[in-house]
Order: sequence, then C-alpha cells, then structure tokens
Amino acid sequence: MGFEMLSGRILAPTFGSSIYVWGAIITVFMLALSLGYLLGGRFSMKHPSMGKLCAIHAAAGAMLLPVLVFEIPVLDGIFAITQDPRLGSLIASVILFFAPAVLSGMVTPYAVRLLVEDAHAAGFYAGLQYFFSTFFSAAGTLLTSFWFVLLFDVDQILLLLFGITEAVALTAFLLSRKRV
Repeated sequence: MGFEMLSGRILAPTFGSSIYVWGAIITVFMLALSLGYLLGGRFSMKHPSMGKLCAIHAAAGAMLLPVLVFEIPVLDGIFAITQDPRLGSLIASVILFFAPAVLSGMVTPYAVRLLVEDAHAAGFYAGLQYFFSTFFSAAGTLLTSFWFVLLFDVDQILLLLFGITEAVALTAFLLSRKRV
C-alpha cells in the first residue's frame, strides 16, 4: 500500500492527481493484485517451499527498482503521445506498477499454502495471513502518507520500501534455513 500511495506522487507531476489518475492507479493495482493472488495460489501447488516464497517476496521488492530508473522516461514518453490524464495515467500505471503489484499479490496465497498442513485449519491460516497483510498494508499507508512524504522524496521512500521488502525476504529465508 505504501507503493500504491507513492504511485500518485509519481504520476502527479505529469498527469496531475485527479480522480482519473487515482482511478487508473487503483484499477491497475486491483487487477494486478488479483492476478497475483491467482498466480501465487497456482504456483504454490507445485513443490512449495519457504525458499520460493522468499524469492517471490524479494522479486516483488526488486521490481521497485525499475520504477526508480524508468519513471521519468516512461512518463515523458507517454506524455509525448497523450496529455489526457485518463489514458496517460492508465498506461503509465500499467507500465510502472503492474508487475510489482502482481508479484506482491503472489506472496499471500503462497504463504497460506506453506502454513496449511491440515485442511481444517486452512480458514484460520488464511484469515491470519490476510490479517497481517491488511494490518501491515494499513501501517504502510499511514507511514507513507502521513510521515514518509514529509521526511523523504519519493525515490528515497521507494528505496526504503525496497530495503524493507528485501530485509524481510532475507530474514525469512535465513530463519527457515536455521529450522532445517
């Protein structure tokens, strides 16, 4: 959610921050997350492992880096084609935000698959996973929109989100290796 909040700041200099821009951002994130949920669930069916979950999580974080590198050229290129905030923000959202959001969406269903050993407990673990996912999404939204934007520029916040995501993936991977 922190990334989604930043996406508005990324598009604003080029396409503004109108309801059209936010509609494009929210639509792209929702569609990407839905696809990620589907793919994560499907991917979890074949030889699930903590290592693969950590790799998905790390890849989701790594997908923030191209946004840092390509946001200006992508936005300038789209603006050269169309200045329409509806079409421009939709195209930009797909190019810049779709892939990281798909990978982020894959994490939760994959994690649920690793947690569930007994079908009777599946609902509990799914609820637990969605609780933590939603709770930390809310925390990321508040931190990003209330504090980080006051203290850092967008690129610094993206690097912070990248660092946190990679640290969580690496920590989970290392902890899973200690258990084996």
